[in-house]
Amino acid sequence: MNDEFGSDEVSPDADDSSARTARSLDLATLRAIDIFRDLPIAVLHELAAIGEIRIVREQEILCRQGERADRLHVLIEGQIALSNTAPNGTSAVVEVVRPGGHFVLATVLAKLPYLLNAQAVTPSRVVVLPAPALLALVQRAPDLAAALMRAEAQDFRALVRQVCDLKLRTTAQRLGCYLLSLSREPAGNTAHFRLPFDKRLLAARLGCRQENLSRAFAALRSFGVETHGARVVLHDISRLRDYAEPDDLEDGELA
Repeated sequence: MNDEFGSDEVSPDADDSSARTARSLDLATLRAIDIFRDLPIAVLHELAAIGEIRIVREQEILCRQGERADRLHVLIEGQIALSNTAPNGTSAVVEVVRPGGHFVLATVLAKLPYLLNAQAVTPSRVVVLPAPALLALVQRAPDLAAALMRAEAQDFRALVRQVCDLKLRTTAQRLGCYLLSLSREPAGNTAHFRLPFDKRLLAARLGCRQENLSRAFAALRSFGVETHGARVVLHDISRLRDYAEPDDLEDGELA
């Protein structure tokens, strides 16, 4: 993963109190997380008792591919990159988790090794729930079991959509869909925003090389996309939508 984010790896066992600071988990934090929002108060109390909030440094590794999945992570602040490394050492970013997102839920529930590396792109705060205690709670709390099943179903849906994107859309169309996803509440037919991470990581997230990403941005200029570093202006959202053809049904529309 180092060739994606640099070589200053921080071990999860590093003796650094500022990097490893843990804080108690409170009900307000749990209520702000989508997958836990509708749980009964008694279940939230039990989650708060077994979990903690961990302060994570930039580039710190939270879990490694092949290790036993011994904890569930839920991001509450910052950005975490998930990657997979091939036997020859080649690494590819699979997803970039943003606040509210969770990771490695499937491996925790199935008691399998991690399939992905997780590394902080920025300083972050993460809710950590130990797998043994979480799974024991799932056994006696059907509301929690249902919430985690729904979260896992949404993870699978996101994976299918990503595979479909790679097979059915060009790089420029994938980039267009991604930019449209960052402008969900535009004022009229225009939008202004900043990219949530640098273009090197964006290229990896979209499954292309940096030079291909540059060409994709150039191709989108004729559809009203203007960039100034990390700042993006969409001048004609309807035209960009017609070109990129994003999915009609967003995840938030699911009943």
